[in-house]
Order: sequence, then C-alpha cells, then structure tokens
Amino acid sequence: MFPLKDSVPSSTFPFVNWAIIFINIVVFYNMLHMTSPNEQEFIFEYGLVPKKLFVENSMLTLTDRYVPILTSMFMHGGFMHIIGNMYFLFIFGDNVEDKLGHIRYLLIYLLFGVAAAATQIIMFPDSVVPMVGASGAIAGVMGAYLVFYPRAKVKTLIVIIIFITIAEIPAFIFLLIWFLFQFLNGTGGGAYSNVAWWAHIGGFLAGLGYAIYFLKKQKEL
Repeated sequence: MFPLKDSVPSSTFPFVNWAIIFINIVVFYNMLHMTSPNEQEFIFEYGLVPKKLFVENSMLTLTDRYVPILTSMFMHGGFMHIIGNMYFLFIFGDNVEDKLGHIRYLLIYLLFGVAAAATQIIMFPDSVVPMVGASGAIAGVMGAYLVFYPRAKVKTLIVIIIFITIAEIPAFIFLLIWFLFQFLNGTGGGAYSNVAWWAHIGGFLAGLGYAIYFLKKQKEL
C-alpha cells in the first residue's frame, strides 16, 4: 500500500515540515557527492551505531557517542530510502504540524526520532551496523496522525501481484496495517535485516502516546 493523498486540509502552511524535508534532501545530496571512503567514514561517524554508546574506548567522546542519535535521522542510504521517507512525511506531517503548532512539532518530531533510536538501541545494543534514516521520527508522526485524525481517508495505491487499484482507506486502518507490517517484520527477524524495524515500532508508539497525552491536556484546559 502506498499513500497518495489524505483528506485533511491544513489550515496553516507547514513550513517546519518542508524545512525538515529540505534538510534531509540537502544532506543526501552532499552524501551523493562524497567519494566512497569519505561517505563510509561520514556514515560511521554520524550514523547511529548502538555499540558505540557502550564500548569502552577512551578515544570516543560524549559527542561521538550521542550526537549520532540526532544526526542519523537526517541521513539516508539511497534514493528509494529518502523518496519513501520524505513522501510519507509530506503526506502525514503537515496535518500533525497543523495540530501541534510549528515549534512544538519540530521538538516532538526530534523526540520521536530519539524514541525510535532508543528502541533500536535497546533491542540491538551490540549492533555495529550504522542506523540512518528519518523513518523512526516519521513513524512517530504517523502514530500521532492516527490519534488526531482517525476518521481521515487516505487515497491509497494498492498493488497485489498483478492487481492494481486505488482506494480510499480510513486512516486508522491504513496506519494500523502499516504498524502491523513493521511489528511482524521486527519480531520475525529484525536482527538480521538492514531495516530498523524496531525503530519504526518505537517511533510509532511514541507518536501514539504523545498524541493521546496532548489531547488529554487540551481537554483539561
């Protein structure tokens, strides 16, 4: 399933969402123009390597260990990786920004990314494979969207072998199916995959939790 458009118009211009997309594209563009050795060095320095947080090495500073938690969410490993991530952010991010406000959306987006990274670290603390990509933070945005706009419709491209159609699917169904796919892949062999399924799971749950909290606080005001 691939989302084409949602049914919820934004009442404000999502300039933070566009800024995040722009930064990701700029970083990716610069990575494309690095030589292979320099790109690998860049990925290992600014991508998230879970084991780097715990290994005893006097050469590693706190910056070396923890800054990649943030920088990794603005890096991508290929064209399909960044196109898919940025497109999902484009579809769902504007409405979440509209709901939260610009500054809060930026802070919460980063928080979702941190929650996603923490989940991956907890599940695979000895991993030496660099984790890069915005998908954990975007999963948080999708989790928040599910709570904020469960009755929205998502125009979706559905491809099943040779069967292709476009259908409008309620947002809560689309997003729950997406989450189920992440969960099944994460529990079915996440340790042997080059996709950080558990980062997606952690980010999505963080988005759900924060959105529920946000709506509860609004009702108390």
